[in-house]
Formats: sequence, structure tokens, C-alpha cells
Amino acid sequence: MKWVKKIVFLVLVSLVGIQFFPTKRNQNTAILTADFTKTFDVPTNIQSILKTSCYDCHSNNTNYPWYNKTQPISWFMEHHIKKGKAELNFSEFGMYSKRKQKNKLKAIVNQIKEGEMPLSSYTFIHSNAKLTEQQKKEIMNWINTLLR
Repeated sequence: MKWVKKIVFLVLVSLVGIQFFPTKRNQNTAILTADFTKTFDVPTNIQSILKTSCYDCHSNNTNYPWYNKTQPISWFMEHHIKKGKAELNFSEFGMYSKRKQKNKLKAIVNQIKEGEMPLSSYTFIHSNAKLTEQQKKEIMNWINTLLR
């Protein structure tokens, strides 16, 4: 029984201790000229959907929830954001080659069609980011017009 108390104590001390190791924040209020919304003439409704459902993980400006300052949650979030931006960064979309842009647009359509984006782990907490069937159609139809 004494060892259980020691383990619980060590876990608590560890949880408190890791709070002193902050993560980098993905926040930049400037909208680059290479931003997706400046690269293409994006309709307002599509912009709204993308900003709500995609930009937190796929841009240079994340809107952080209140719980993001708690470790290990913020480490988990930082990892997801870093991975998301490496795959697709809407803030830097205009810097991609035309070929890469086209491939990314196709990938966006495929990810939405397959229900792979936004991630269910994200929409579980951010229910407003979940795409309706109508929103999916709007995005895919609009992107398909760009691909013609």
C-alpha cells in the first residue's frame, strides 16, 4: 500500500512539473499574401467553413481553447498542428508550385469526400467544425471548379 502512495505522489509531482515546459504557439495575426484566401477568389461561405473547420491546424494562426495551456494536452495539440501544417498550410498556399497547389486541392476534395477531415478527435471537442453534407458539397464543388 505504501508503494501505491509513492507512485501516486510521483505521478502528481510529474504532472505539476511538466506544466513548466511550455509549447510554441502557432499564432500570427498577419494574413500573408500567399494565404489561400488571397491566392484564389474564395467565396465568403467557403472562407467561413475553412476558417472554422481547417485553419486551426492548417494555417499559421490557431485559435487556442482555454485548456491548451495544460500539459500534456498542449504537447498533443502542438504535435497535431505541426503535422497538419507540414501536410497543408493555407497561410502559405500561394507559395506552393502550381502543380503542388493542384495536388493539394485534389487531396482536400478526397479527404473531405472520405470523411477524413476534419479529424474526429478535433470535431469531438469543436463540434462547430464538423462539416455538414451541404458544406462538404459546397467546398468540393468550388474546388472542382478550380481544378478545371
